[in-house]
Amino acid sequence: MSAPAKVSGALKSVDYEVFGRVQVFHYFPNQYTEQEAKKLGVVGWVKNTSQGTVTGQVQGPEERVNEMKSWLSKVGSPSSRIDKTSFSNEKEISKLDFSDFNTRY
Repeated sequence: MSAPAKVSGALKSVDYEVFGRVQVFHYFPNQYTEQEAKKLGVVGWVKNTSQGTVTGQVQGPEERVNEMKSWLSKVGSPSSRIDKTSFSNEKEISKLDFSDFNTRY
């Protein structure tokens, strides 16, 4: 088993949009997204859209971003039903654009 303490590799950035029943209680689902992002050590943001989706951006070490992508696609908040998650603008970056993960309004 490898040591989880050090994460190496390229930094990645990816935009996402989650479709389904994902806006259960206004910002309630975003609270779980923030918690998961902070647990994984990624930065970025999450926001509810007027179309009933949740959108945002995640940045961090590639393997952590991939873990967050998996969570956004398969888990989400306890009351949500994820129909699909789309990812776009995935790219390698030289530095993080954010210092934390937060909810935008």
